[in-house]
Amino acid sequence: MDTSALVNYDIESGNDVIEALDRDGKTPNVALWAKLPDYESWRLVIASDRLDQSSTLSGYEEINAAMKKAGISYRKRPSIYWRPMDKPFIQALRRAFASASDTYGMRLGGQKFGDQYLEDAFVYRIR
Repeated sequence: MDTSALVNYDIESGNDVIEALDRDGKTPNVALWAKLPDYESWRLVIASDRLDQSSTLSGYEEINAAMKKAGISYRKRPSIYWRPMDKPFIQALRRAFASASDTYGMRLGGQKFGDQYLEDAFVYRIR
């Protein structure tokens, strides 16, 4: 099992993606780095009610377009795990942290939210 650490570079690159989405009007409701059991490396989890929810492909296309518009090179783009707003994972995160005024920097892990187990996570925002 991979035990890679999340480093400052990752946190900064994730922040760049979130800022690109914000500027493009695709503001994420949920944005966090997550170590998920199905993947060997960390994934930047993004969920936004401003992204097309009709298909997985369309959501990823909009995220990629925002990164391209912001000038984020392919080499610097993190591995993204886009989730529609109606997924149990996203809904459970939002329910759990709905009353939190600031979630930036929270660490989560060793627990299940909806249908997804989080081994570890670094939160940018959960709204």
